[in-house]
Amino acid sequence: MDSLVYDLPALTIRRISVSEMDNNVYLLTAKASGEQVLIDAADNLSAIRQLLADAAADTSAAPRLALIATTHQHWDHVRALPELVAATGAPTAAGADDADALPVPVDRRLAHGDTVAVDGFQLEAVHLRGHTPGSIAFVYRDPDGPPHIFSGDSLFPGGVGNTQKDPERFNSLLADVTDRLFGTYPDAAVVHPGHGKPTTLGAERPHLDEWRARGW
Repeated sequence: MDSLVYDLPALTIRRISVSEMDNNVYLLTAKASGEQVLIDAADNLSAIRQLLADAAADTSAAPRLALIATTHQHWDHVRALPELVAATGAPTAAGADDADALPVPVDRRLAHGDTVAVDGFQLEAVHLRGHTPGSIAFVYRDPDGPPHIFSGDSLFPGGVGNTQKDPERFNSLLADVTDRLFGTYPDAAVVHPGHGKPTTLGAERPHLDEWRARGW
């Protein structure tokens, strides 16, 4: 199956699913420079290596993994992280409040509103509190089209992420998702979740009151 899901003017977005948890691993490659950001080294280093190899076709430059970004600390999103860091030497980025729980040192501890940049594009860090303390969504604002939101386990088709039936955590996550995603980005924004298929903010927006009423 072809991993290429979006061929945008400045970059490509590739996705593979790994592990029994159906974790998504995303790779963004700048066409002009070849610099890459991988989001969530979830599992299966050999599959990730193949993803990197496939993305060499997306640029006329020499591809280089410039950053490994992690959406949150949960074990199923970081199982290949130590091996990938050891194999590539790429720096890492994650939310400040999750960084100490990751199995590798974190080079960039991100707060809400921070940006991470490589040669060819940048990603905005959106702190979404509730699924974990330091969950981060990474947003690429395509100048030629809708934004792309890599939401980790904070937003899925049909609802927000798991908060273990904790009302305080649920209310926190729903408030952040409502304000910092739905209140900030347009309906056309594409949501790339940590598991499963993509959606758009427009497809999910009519259901916010329903999620609030059901409490999950």
